[in-house]
Amino acid sequence: MAEEKKLTEQESLQLITEMIHKVKSSFHESGTSAILWGSIIGFCGLFSFLQFQFQFSTGWFDVWLLTFIAILPQIIISIRETRQKRILTYEETAMNAIWLVFGISIFALTFYNNAVPKITESFYAKEGIELLQKNIATGEITTFHPFVLSISSVYLILYAVPTLATGLARKFKPMTFGGIICYLFFIISCFTTYKYDMLLHSLAGIFCWLIPGLILRRNYLKGNACVNV
Repeated sequence: MAEEKKLTEQESLQLITEMIHKVKSSFHESGTSAILWGSIIGFCGLFSFLQFQFQFSTGWFDVWLLTFIAILPQIIISIRETRQKRILTYEETAMNAIWLVFGISIFALTFYNNAVPKITESFYAKEGIELLQKNIATGEITTFHPFVLSISSVYLILYAVPTLATGLARKFKPMTFGGIICYLFFIISCFTTYKYDMLLHSLAGIFCWLIPGLILRRNYLKGNACVNV
């Protein structure tokens, strides 16, 4: 049997270099998803703040439902970008997993915020307990409905986790700064009312995703232009 040809040291280095270049060239972060979510969170947060500030109603429609509507284009974007990538690095796989868990966690936290107060109230009712609240100014006593305290602050923590992790892993400073700013917004939100929490949510969407997404998009288009030259 013919002996298998052994690579020389120079050939091995050349092969490794070619593989590194292939992996680097296969990484295409278009920034589309970041722009999508940054725009939606930024808009919804600002709209909610203005709604509280100027006391206007949109009826049955909740502007935050737009975050659920955005899931469909997000799925389309993810499928399209995955098909364009011939090589998926371990880093990209880990980042995809982080953002997948982030999306699931957002849904879980939203479910918790909506379900737990009602479930708690029903448990009290089964035990014959009714929670009451008294208006100190008027002395009026009304039924108290449980709610999750400062849930908007918890969302800010959740926004920061995948953003900072992505920024640190990929050494992308705009997302690193965005994640740090989001933690600062969380601390501030512990001392503010829900109205101003919505403004912090808007700023978090802009600093965490919209601005980094626009930078990624610019670099992506510039990279494509260089490849096509």
